[in-house]
Amino acid sequence: MPATELILTLVAAYLMGSVSFAILVARAYGLPDPRSHGSGNPGATNMLRTGRKSAAALTLIGDAIKGFAAVILAQWATTTYGLPFYAPYLAALAAFLGHLFPVFFGFKGGKGVATALGVLLALDLRLGGLAVLTWIVVFAITRVSSLSALVAATLAPVYGYYLLGQGPETKLPVGILAVLSLLVLARHHSNIRKLLSGEESAFKKR
Repeated sequence: MPATELILTLVAAYLMGSVSFAILVARAYGLPDPRSHGSGNPGATNMLRTGRKSAAALTLIGDAIKGFAAVILAQWATTTYGLPFYAPYLAALAAFLGHLFPVFFGFKGGKGVATALGVLLALDLRLGGLAVLTWIVVFAITRVSSLSALVAATLAPVYGYYLLGQGPETKLPVGILAVLSLLVLARHHSNIRKLLSGEESAFKKR
């Protein structure tokens, strides 16, 4: 196995994930650092609380694209350098960890929903599409963004299990999807507590 190429690919994926678009967009718009207000989370939902929908949209798109690009890079490296078939899944995890613990911003990152979406879409368009559809359906019913993300994250490895098949070669990819899911749930621990206590806020219909 070309270990050097695999390590370089994973490092590149982590560095790509470490780019926090919420912080960069906030600086470009002259907005407060997203880590200093609201939930303190540098993500699209907290950016929306500033009242600048375009800033929130750019954050969402940027965080999703970096995850998508990291996996595409790993897929290219897998084909070019003969990396193991699971390298793109490891790169997806590396990019996601980069978002959670960005080296460029003191290892204090976001909750990773948009980046998770990006890596899922790149890994398998069907998998990402089902995750998006799940988020949309739950949000349409509840109007609670965090709950929508939690349900989508929980079901992602389930979708992966059925889409990728149940052969021995799919155990590691599905396992990595499960780790991604658990990390999303862990980063939403405060939201889970609020949901259980009935304190989580919902977006009002307009």
